[in-house]
Amino acid sequence: MLGTKERFKGRRTGGNHAQVKWVIASGSGNQSMITEFILIGFSNLGDLQILLFFIFLLVYLTTPMASATIMTIILLDQALDTPMYFFLFVLSCSETCTLVIVPKMLTNLLSTTRTTFFPGCAAQLYFFVGLACTNCFLIAVMGYNHYVAIYNPLNYTVIISPTHILLVLASSICSFLISVVVNILVFTVPFCASNRINHFDISPVIKLGRTDINIKEMVMFLLSILVLLVPFVLIFISYVFIVSTILKISSVEGQHKAFATCVSHLTVVIVHYGCASFIYLRPTSLYFSNKDRLGAVTYMVITPLLKPLVYTLRNKEVKTALRNVLSRYSFPKTA
Repeated sequence: MLGTKERFKGRRTGGNHAQVKWVIASGSGNQSMITEFILIGFSNLGDLQILLFFIFLLVYLTTPMASATIMTIILLDQALDTPMYFFLFVLSCSETCTLVIVPKMLTNLLSTTRTTFFPGCAAQLYFFVGLACTNCFLIAVMGYNHYVAIYNPLNYTVIISPTHILLVLASSICSFLISVVVNILVFTVPFCASNRINHFDISPVIKLGRTDINIKEMVMFLLSILVLLVPFVLIFISYVFIVSTILKISSVEGQHKAFATCVSHLTVVIVHYGCASFIYLRPTSLYFSNKDRLGAVTYMVITPLLKPLVYTLRNKEVKTALRNVLSRYSFPKTA
């Protein structure tokens, strides 16, 4: 026959997810090209899915509230009108936006139909990767900000103020360019394997591809090094200078005060890069579906909540600003 003839093939999946899946197949062979994915997720946990639904829903509602609180405080309190808190404002905003995948996760926990169509999966991956990379670069920029504030406090405003908006824009543009590369790597080759994935992430989707899986995984590993390892090394170098500067301060009280300004940022660095490195900086041979599923959920759902809480509970200036804003806008007591 000349050319190819497209036909439709029905396929029924077993188990609790029984339903007919219609996909387009090429006449050049017996392989069917996937147009939708089935997210297995926590479907094997039975009734525990309902408990997980309420836990994830609580986190999903609390995270934007915590981030919005920080953003509101920064906008209303003039004492926080500094480049450092501008970075925190942008970080809180991007952390909230990384929850783009949670609504689908919540839906899957209550539904027996756990399908995600190709365009929706690509859009979710694009925004999640772009925002997650932005967070990585922003945390590194905040490390540089701490370095300048402690190492050269007299010229802090002169050095940071003209460039802080450019640093945020550069972080965002680079991040979403990386996200474009990731989407091209993941979605350009037809998917001809099983369409069932344990959890929504880059590696499980890549493994569904028909060809060049090893090459794609190598490129993804190199991108992970660029996004995770390079910023972490820059943060480490910044803190080498920060610690050396703090040790030169003559008074113990001055040393404690200088180090206290870095505690929140250090906590966020450990939480963020620790979880992300566990997921993305491991050889493929060390991937395990259950552990990866738990790690992905922790990184995608839990860490966006931890970061605003850390900056609220561990940052003295933020807590003081919160009290000032509450006292300023609280209703007067009636007699």
